[in-house]
Amino acid sequence: MALTKERKAELVKKYGKGKNDTGSSEVQIAILSEEISNLTEHLKEHKHDYHTRRGLLKKVARRRSLLNYLIKEDPNRYRKIVKDLGLRK
Repeated sequence: MALTKERKAELVKKYGKGKNDTGSSEVQIAILSEEISNLTEHLKEHKHDYHTRRGLLKKVARRRSLLNYLIKEDPNRYRKIVKDLGLRK
């Protein structure tokens, strides 16, 4: 299931620098994390949905590259977002 506008607005408000800050790394990582958790729940029920699995893997790779960018640019922001979202690594 896709993210609702309200949930996405909550994530932008919580992790963004401003009201309309949808482009910062933290916001993108938070939105991807929410989508990843939704897809993971979907795949627990539908084990043979390989198209969704591919989309999930692409989202995980995108989040990983954003996290790698963030750790190079500002390790403090990286640690904060990892702690807030409860991500491993």
